[in-house]
Amino acid sequence: MNIKKIILASQSPRRSQLLQWAEIPFEVSVANTDESYPALLSPAEVATHIAYNKAIAVKEKVAGSLTNEEAQTILAADTIVVLNDTIIGKPSGREDAIKILSELSGKKHSVITGVCILSAKKQIIFSDETQVEFYNLSRSQIEFYVDKYKPYDKAGAYAIQEWIGVTGIRSINGDFYNVMGLPVSRVVKELEALG
Repeated sequence: MNIKKIILASQSPRRSQLLQWAEIPFEVSVANTDESYPALLSPAEVATHIAYNKAIAVKEKVAGSLTNEEAQTILAADTIVVLNDTIIGKPSGREDAIKILSELSGKKHSVITGVCILSAKKQIIFSDETQVEFYNLSRSQIEFYVDKYKPYDKAGAYAIQEWIGVTGIRSINGDFYNVMGLPVSRVVKELEALG
């Protein structure tokens, strides 16, 4: 595998973990990014739009501090949850997290991760979609999860690798790691193609 060191434009510990598992050398650099988006975008376009903005913000931040020999490929991603064509963001607090999980209970939803890879020569933008279906979750199960795991920094108010994913998910159609926040196998292929 011939992948040069990259810059991960994300504070997500899950994305860092996935890159470590894939043995991709990286460093983390983040910049404040506006996560608003034009109203007419599809959910997949929303995810790629935000990922692109994250990548550009970090590119501008590090532009003056890198030489041509150093890491210049930037990887950014944004993950959203979509239920009945409605984008579900991060919960505002405990009650909102309980409400979101109650809405996802017993239903299928989509998890879409938009990815932007910026190198000195190329710009690669794509999205990956995974279908997730929860079993019916009781109020007490939802409250237990929210109170113990506090999923306030997660789109859809859950992490698939935590208790609720282990015990509450009926089926997954697509890339499991995409639901964690990065379709890492496709990212590896794109980075290998860059050389």
